[in-house]
Amino acid sequence: MAIDRHKRTMLRAAAATALVLGPAATLVLAKPKARVIKVVAKKFVFVPGSIRVKKGETVVFQLSAPEVPMGFSLPDFGVRTDVVPGKVATLQLTPDKAGTFTFLCDIFCGTGHEDMNGTLIVAD
Repeated sequence: MAIDRHKRTMLRAAAATALVLGPAATLVLAKPKARVIKVVAKKFVFVPGSIRVKKGETVVFQLSAPEVPMGFSLPDFGVRTDVVPGKVATLQLTPDKAGTFTFLCDIFCGTGHEDMNGTLIVAD
């Protein structure tokens, strides 16, 4: 009998919580945690140069530049940010299409700037 009462009490508590917090709480609780991907923008490469993610997976890029100001642009997804030395720039992305996409530095950073790019591979 004690187990049944315990289960009933837990069910009541869960139901009360759902009523108080509403549907938004359910969505927040069900949302998976974003995967953090650290990217370093060096003269004249991104490390890593190739990044693999899944379609629909939320990722947060943490970008740093140890030398000079850089840019990080992913034009196929319409996102970009400045990357300033001494600071970490964050950029969140949930890819909605699969394929291979180029990311690049869009702030002139020196003589190798034109070749500074990387690849985002989004799998189904």
